[in-house]
Amino acid sequence: MPDTDVASSGVAAEELKQFIERIERLEEEKAGLQGDIKDVMLELKGRGFDVKAVRTILRLRKKDHSERQEEEAILELYMQALGMA
Repeated sequence: MPDTDVASSGVAAEELKQFIERIERLEEEKAGLQGDIKDVMLELKGRGFDVKAVRTILRLRKKDHSERQEEEAILELYMQALGMA
C-alpha cells in the first residue's frame, strides 16, 4: 500500500505523528542546551573574557587546520591590500 494517501492510512498517519513528536522533543532539548550555552557565555563574560572572541575561537575550532590556514591567509592578503596590516 505505498500508494495510499497518508491522510487515509492509519499506519502512515501514526508513523508521521511519531516522527513529529520525536522532532518536537528534540527541539525542546535543543532549546534547553541553547539556554545552557547562553548561561556559560554569561558566566564567561562575568569572569572578564570577551564573548565575541570566544565565539570566533569556537567557530575556528570546528574547521580543520588547512581550511583555517587558507582562511587566515586570504584575510591577511585582503587586509594588506586595504592597508590594514
